[in-house]
Amino acid sequence: MANLYDTIIIGAGPAGLAAGLYAARAKMKTLILEREKAGGQIVTTEEVANYPGSEKDASGPSLVARMVEQAEEFGAERVLDEVKEVQLEDKIKIVKGAKGEYHAKSIIIATGAKPKLMGCPGEKELTGKGVSYCATCDADFFTDLEVFVIGGGDSAVEEAMYLTKFARKVTIIHRRDELRAAKSIQEKAFKNEKIDFIWNSVVKEVKGDGIVESMILTNRVTGEETEIFANEDDGTFGIFVFVGYDPVTSLFDGMINMENGYIITDDNMKTNIPGVFAAGDCRVKSLRQVVTATADGAIAATQAEKYIESVFEE
Repeated sequence: MANLYDTIIIGAGPAGLAAGLYAARAKMKTLILEREKAGGQIVTTEEVANYPGSEKDASGPSLVARMVEQAEEFGAERVLDEVKEVQLEDKIKIVKGAKGEYHAKSIIIATGAKPKLMGCPGEKELTGKGVSYCATCDADFFTDLEVFVIGGGDSAVEEAMYLTKFARKVTIIHRRDELRAAKSIQEKAFKNEKIDFIWNSVVKEVKGDGIVESMILTNRVTGEETEIFANEDDGTFGIFVFVGYDPVTSLFDGMINMENGYIITDDNMKTNIPGVFAAGDCRVKSLRQVVTATADGAIAATQAEKYIESVFEE
């Protein structure tokens, strides 16, 4: 069959790139499909300090660039195409993209997750006009302005600290009365003179005419509502949202077993469909970090190779 791959990897974040590296290195005919650009969430991260062996000044983009280089060095093909449909039940799997149709003996799903929205009025309308989900992408727009970070986990606090390099003042708004971030990260934030905190609060509405001008907060304990307005001289402020992620798995609804939208696998990244594996943030797991994503990808590729050897005759 023409255009038949040993494995097709859907997604080119750290999990997909690691899978591509391991699969190609094992002399498997490997295709990595990505809708836009390689990297996933990590490309929006300014500093990667907890990936073992990374350089001191490693950034998300630099780490991804090296992963891409390694996968391609071993012969993995990369194609930019948006996957529209998959047929996974048969021995030969079919992936239909906007640009073409691809066939494979195995599939590795590494579609990752996307930032979760606050879900309040005005958020979507003002996204890109003051509301952002990527500090690395948009921090420069708020140089010497005031910004608010929504969330209390590792990402929220780390991005808040990054934003202090640009913003005049950074306020973390968290729905609880204490942060969920790692203690070491919290300590740095509490020591940073540019960072303030608003506790037990959520954003009820974002307001503005073509640009963020104010937002309404609701205190979850007292029920009190407070409207925060932009400084008159500034005219606007930034709202950076880091309240979690949603898995990008809707393409596989009804085909693959899931839990709250995350794909269920065993320790070998196997799904309920033979020959179909999942790796990285899109699957059920206890820790979603670059280091666990790359491990997932390596395991998935190795298991895909074993699956092909056991099912397909030479």
